[in-house]
Amino acid sequence: MKILMVLTSHDRLGNTGRKTGFWLEEFAAPYFVFRDAGVELTLASPKGGQPPIDPKSDLPENQTPAMTRFKQDTAAQNQLSQTVRLSDMQSENFDTIFYVGGHGPMWDLVDNPDSIALIESFYNSGKPVAAVCHSPAVFHRVMYRGEPLVKGKRVTGFTNGEEAAVNLTDVVPFLVEDELKRIGGIYEKAADWAPFAVVDGRVVTGQNPASSTGAAKALIELLAARKAA
Repeated sequence: MKILMVLTSHDRLGNTGRKTGFWLEEFAAPYFVFRDAGVELTLASPKGGQPPIDPKSDLPENQTPAMTRFKQDTAAQNQLSQTVRLSDMQSENFDTIFYVGGHGPMWDLVDNPDSIALIESFYNSGKPVAAVCHSPAVFHRVMYRGEPLVKGKRVTGFTNGEEAAVNLTDVVPFLVEDELKRIGGIYEKAADWAPFAVVDGRVVTGQNPASSTGAAKALIELLAARKAA
C-alpha cells in the first residue's frame, strides 16, 4: 500500500506577522497509523524540503503521544525534512492521498493547480482522497463530472466555532465549514475539539487535530476493504 501525504510550505499567518504551517499532531498521528500498518509513505509539499511546523501546535499543552514518538524517531524526522515537490507527484504511483491540516494549507494548497489536478486524478481513477482539519478546504475547487467533488457528500472539517475560538475567523481566506456547505457538501460536525471523522464513498475527512487518528484509520480500513473486494 502506498500513501502520498501532503503538507503545506506556507509559514505566514495572513497579515498578522505570526508564523503558521502544518499542525504537528495532524502529521504525526496519521504518519504512525500509516507506518504501523506497513504502508509505504511519500511526503510532499509545494516547495519540497522541510515544511514549516505551526509553532502553536508544539506548545506544551498541545503535546500528544504521537508527537512524543515523532520527536524520538530520527527516521521520521529525516523523512519530514526531505519532502518531495508536489508538482512532481503522479496519482498512478499511489493508492491514495492524505492532506495534513494546519492553517498553512489555507494559503498554498486550496487554490494550488498541482494539488487540484492531483486530487482530481486520484478520484477519477477510482482512488480515495482524505484530508483533516483545515485541509478539507483543498477540495473547494476540485471537480468531478462537472460538479464540485464534495457536492452531495457527507464531509467535515474545522468548524466555524473552532476558528472563532482561536481568533482567526477574520484572518483565514475563508471558513472551512462555510465553504464546504457553499459547494454543496453535506457538512457534519461533532462538538468543537471532539474527535470526528466522516467517510462517504471515497472521500474521508476529519474535523480537527483530535480527528487525525480516526481519519487515518478510516482511510486504512477503506483501502483494505477495497483491496479485499
